[in-house]
Amino acid sequence: MITIKEAKTKKEIKDFIKFSFDLYKGNPYWIPPIIAEEMEGFDKTKNPAFEHAEAYYYLAYRDNKIVGKVAAIVNWQEINVQEKKKVRFGWFDVIDDIEVTKALLEKVYELGRRHNLEYVEGPIGFSNLDKVGVLVEGFDEMGTMITWYNYPYYKDHFEQLGYVTEKEYIESKFPFANVKPEMFVKASALIKKRYDLTALSFNKTKDVMPYVDKMFDLFNASYEKLSSFVAISDIQKEYFKKKYISFINPEYIKFVEDKDKNLIAFSIVMPSFSEALKKANGKLFPFGFIHLLKARKTSKDVVFYLIGIHPEYQNKGVTAIIFEEYYNTFTENGIINCFRTPELADNHAIHNIWKHFDPVIHKRRKTYKKDL
Repeated sequence: MITIKEAKTKKEIKDFIKFSFDLYKGNPYWIPPIIAEEMEGFDKTKNPAFEHAEAYYYLAYRDNKIVGKVAAIVNWQEINVQEKKKVRFGWFDVIDDIEVTKALLEKVYELGRRHNLEYVEGPIGFSNLDKVGVLVEGFDEMGTMITWYNYPYYKDHFEQLGYVTEKEYIESKFPFANVKPEMFVKASALIKKRYDLTALSFNKTKDVMPYVDKMFDLFNASYEKLSSFVAISDIQKEYFKKKYISFINPEYIKFVEDKDKNLIAFSIVMPSFSEALKKANGKLFPFGFIHLLKARKTSKDVVFYLIGIHPEYQNKGVTAIIFEEYYNTFTENGIINCFRTPELADNHAIHNIWKHFDPVIHKRRKTYKKDL
C-alpha cells in the first residue's frame, strides 16, 4: 500500500532531500546537492521565489520506507501575468513503480484543481533560475550542479500516464581546443568600433557587484520573449547576488557596455563543481567546502551558465567580444572542456552562437504536460 504524506517539519524536509541520495547511491553520474542549500531553497522565509509562488512537498511511503517524492508548485506571477493556468511539479524522484508516480502526481493535480488551473507541467522549479526537465538522453553523462539527473524509466512513467512533451532542451559540450581565436578576434574589434562598445573583465568580486543589478535587468530584457520566461523580481536579485555572485570566479563574469555605460551584454561561466560535489556528498563540513574551493581554483572544465544580449544588439555580433574575453581567460587558466546548460531546442538564436565550435549534443531533456 502506498501512503502519501506532506513533508512539513525540518526533519521531514531533510528526508525529502535525502531520498535522492538513497535512490542514486553508487550512481557515478548523479551529482548530490548540498543539503543545507536545498533546505534553504525550500524555506518560505528565505527563498524569495515564494514572493510569487507556493509549494508543497510530498513523500510516498510503502512499508514505512520512502519510495518517491515530488514538490507541487504554483507560480502566481506566471498565472496572473502570463495567464498560464499551470500547476508545476519539480524535485521529482521515484522508484521504478508507476503506481508510486501516479500517487505522487495526484497531489499535484489536487493543488491545480484547488486553484482552478488547467494543466500540469514538470519537472520544473519555482522560477526560471531553478533546475528544469527530465533527462531523456545522456544517462551515462556526468550531471552538473544546475541540472537534475534521473533514471531512464522516468519518461516512460510520464508517457504511460498520458503526458505529452511540452518543451525540449538540449545540452552540448565541446573541447576548448575547438575554439580558434581567428573566429572572433577580428570581428570583436570591428563590433567594438562600429557600436562604440567596451568589454569589462574582473579580478575581484567587489568590482563585479556594482553591475549585478543591471545584469539582472538585462537578463529580464534578453529573455522576456521566451514562452517560458518569468521575470526576476528585485527581491530575487538581492538574494541571488548575495548567495551566488561571490562564489563565482570574478574572471568568469564578462560584461559589455555601450558608450553611455549602459550594460548591453553579459555572460556568466562557472568552473565545474561536479566532482567536488560528489566528494562533498551533500555536506559542506568538515571537508565539502574545501573540495568546492579547490574546484573553483583548479577545475579545467567550465559550464556556460548564462548569456544575455540586449534585444537591440542581438544578431549584431556582440558575442564575438564575449568570446574573445573568455578565450584569453580560459587560455590563461588551462581550460580543457566547455559545457552548456540546458537550452530550449527551438531557441535557434542561442544555438547559432555556439555552432562554430562544433558542439556535440550529449544530453536531452524535456518537460511534460497533461491537462487536468
